[in-house]
Amino acid sequence: MPENTITQLPDPSGFSADAFTDVLRNGARKLIEQAIHAELAVLMAAFSKEKLEDGRARLVRHGHLPEREVMTGIGPVPVKVPRVRDRKSGEDKITFTPSILPRYLRKAKSVEELLPWLYLKGVSTGDFSEALAALLGPNANGLSAKTITRLKADWWNDYEAWQRRDLSHRRFLYIWADGVYFKPRMAEERQCVLVIVGADEYGHKELLAMIDGFRESTESWRELLLDLRRRGLKQDPKLAIGDGALGFWTALREVFATTREQRCWVHKTMNVLNALPKSLQDKAKSHLHDIWQAETKAEAGAAFDFFVETYGVKYDKAVAKLVKDREALLTFYDYPAEHWKHIRTSNPIESTFATVRHRTKRTKGCLSRRTGLAMAFKLMMSAQGKWRKLDGQNRLPEIIQGVEFRDGLRQLQAAA
Repeated sequence: MPENTITQLPDPSGFSADAFTDVLRNGARKLIEQAIHAELAVLMAAFSKEKLEDGRARLVRHGHLPEREVMTGIGPVPVKVPRVRDRKSGEDKITFTPSILPRYLRKAKSVEELLPWLYLKGVSTGDFSEALAALLGPNANGLSAKTITRLKADWWNDYEAWQRRDLSHRRFLYIWADGVYFKPRMAEERQCVLVIVGADEYGHKELLAMIDGFRESTESWRELLLDLRRRGLKQDPKLAIGDGALGFWTALREVFATTREQRCWVHKTMNVLNALPKSLQDKAKSHLHDIWQAETKAEAGAAFDFFVETYGVKYDKAVAKLVKDREALLTFYDYPAEHWKHIRTSNPIESTFATVRHRTKRTKGCLSRRTGLAMAFKLMMSAQGKWRKLDGQNRLPEIIQGVEFRDGLRQLQAAA
């Protein structure tokens, strides 16, 4: 029979293996082995001069541990870890556990992070094995419905432990606040999650606080901020960034009285444009950009006045939304220019939750508010690992010292 008449039947398991994926797995296995053996070589070299009384080496190679499979983003990868034997008697035995492959690791972190994404996508716990088999191959073991139920409980425990963490040795110079609404599947009401992201004195951004709030009320924000202070956050942040509609600002003035306020330009732009006819929105948006993209506060003020004069007569409601927060919209000019891109908007929160909203809209079934909060927490923690540090980190000590900045530039201190 000619070769071109032979038809390859599909794999009955539903997973189509291909040579490219096999190459990737083989490559991953070899890279893991190389990393493990390199780490082993360092250990052996460190003890190479230690000998027993009869002259034999104290530490020697001693075969391998049984082969195991680690579930990764490209499917299961078989790995073998070499063993060592410490010939010296006593309790302080030398053992070898590679840092890249802890003793009980069975799933790569990328697979762990995949689970909340699948759950938010609407995959029920009973269908996880099938879904993961399609993604990772037919040998995606250990990810049954019971495993997912246990992991959801673990996620909630992780969230509660994170909520209790000590902050007494931390200092945050900037904080971004937002009340984010999303609908956990078929819940009757949208869930409001109050979120604060902070930037510490070294420029690292991290999720600082996150609770299930009540419609962004002042009471809910006060509870959140007081809890931060209770857990050790004694020094007021230098600047807070957020939407002008939040009950957050009243609570902030009560709890962190010296913290200055910066309104989010992304939120403000949307609010103003929504009060204008669509035919004018593109032009008005350009004029708004002229304000916050100005090089100096004086130039921004001139662009601000131009916007008011241009649109104020016919569209007083749109202009009123802008004018009421004039000072708080221009606070960023009193901070280093290197930080402007970070502090003019609460985008670190909004952009992360955009993905959460996108997925929860398309889910089916019932998702409790507690599970929704745990899912959002896991997604935020996953996103946190990809957040960029602040530009201009050398300016942060100056902010702590109270150095004055004008139009983004450091001002020389007058001689005493």
